[in-house]
Amino acid sequence: QVQLVESGGGLVQAGGSLRLSCAASGSIFSFIVMGWYRQAPGKQRELVAEVTNGGSTNYADSVKGRFTISRGNAKNTVYLQMNGLTPEDTGVYYCVARRTSTWWGQGTQVTVSS
Repeated sequence: QVQLVESGGGLVQAGGSLRLSCAASGSIFSFIVMGWYRQAPGKQRELVAEVTNGGSTNYADSVKGRFTISRGNAKNTVYLQMNGLTPEDTGVYYCVARRTSTWWGQGTQVTVSS
């Protein structure tokens, strides 16, 4: 059974940084795509960033130049370095992994105060 476990969320002031981590277990295969989505209160879940097992990346326009996604050396790990955070980045951040199916983590809260 595939499980994704996120860590690294928290409370930070505007302009600060956070690094989210996600480790997947339960799969002997590498996921084709791993990434991060977020959901702000009252809004739909949206893509933040994703990276393929070949290293190709895709970012939401709102985070380009501020966030960096990367795959870890350990199989099926992914990180999201978030710099220049603004209150608009506040939300629950979910790790996602795709191969033949899509799996979601339980989410980690990121709160950016002004």
